Amino acid sequence: METTLTKLVGVRHPIVQTGMGWVAGPRLVSASANAGALGILASATMTLDQLRVAVREVRSRTDAPFGVNLRADAGDARDRVRLIIDEDVQVASFALAPSRELIAELKDAGVVVIPSIGARRHAEKVAAWGADAVIVQGGEGGGHTGEVATTVLLPQVVDAVDIPVIAAGGFFDGRGLVAALAYGAAGIAMGTRFLLTSDSTVPDAVKARYLAATVKDVTVTTAVDGLPHRMLRTDLVNSLEEAGRTRTLTRAIRRAARFRKLSSLTWPQLIRDGLAMKHGKNLTWSQVLLAANTPMLLRASMVEGRTDLGVMAAGQVAGLIEDLPSCAELVERVMAEAGAALGGLPAQASCTQEPVRSRHVRDAEHP
Repeated sequence: METTLTKLVGVRHPIVQTGMGWVAGPRLVSASANAGALGILASATMTLDQLRVAVREVRSRTDAPFGVNLRADAGDARDRVRLIIDEDVQVASFALAPSRELIAELKDAGVVVIPSIGARRHAEKVAAWGADAVIVQGGEGGGHTGEVATTVLLPQVVDAVDIPVIAAGGFFDGRGLVAALAYGAAGIAMGTRFLLTSDSTVPDAVKARYLAATVKDVTVTTAVDGLPHRMLRTDLVNSLEEAGRTRTLTRAIRRAARFRKLSSLTWPQLIRDGLAMKHGKNLTWSQVLLAANTPMLLRASMVEGRTDLGVMAAGQVAGLIEDLPSCAELVERVMAEAGAALGGLPAQASCTQEPVRSRHVRDAEHP
């Protein structure tokens, strides 16, 4: 299936495996890339040296294109951009809108720039600055999320920009891919679905908690870092919501100190990152401290397997996922389901005239 996304980044299928912290490491990314999807390496929880090693490990495992996800507000963002360029990584994705300067530097080096956005105005801004495509995440998506559903946000963005739009939030199968294409998207991005594969390094006990979850077990809370965060509801989440501010902040400071040591960041670097976060998201200092706490809570579950001490970011689709295929099996299944869904459309609907197609579909058919 060829779309503007597959032509832009050189992958076989219009599917993106998102850059999930502590989850999207070299094994998952290379497996996704070998399956024909665009694998995205998560770098926010890595030092520069660790990122360089991870990029080279992915390169040793696959000849397919892959990307690296960056935090645009990180104090060393420009150093990481330079690393991506030096290591000849094909795609740079961003969890927040990168500056016009960072986009220009990457594009001048031939790197494809794909920011993630959660509002139409953000898509318009990065498109005007030269972004090559955008990932649009609706409120169904895991991790930090907004209030607007993908089915509302996606057509808004498709109609607003002239670059490929990748749909995220609520996708896990081929029917979702067909639906996204019908809205005018050039492909889909999936996080939770790739987390729940045999190629994911997330501990088995954590995967079991995800597989046992129902749709109602996935909630949105601000108790973890002061921002809306979609995750599995657990006893820890309940206790965080019930804890007083002083107790919560004390724990957050301790975990932030652990993350500083683990990431090799200095306190001045952490403070600079905190200031950037505070300014970019209009956070209070209390919220900044809570945000610094989040990486360690995610690490406790995603790396250490401590479901009692960690949080588990999850899209709402966690309640619909029941198995752990390999990345190759997953991508093959999604594409087969998409083909079956497309083939079944004429039997379910008829039209007396040729349907109007979005410009992205027309561009894919007539490059």
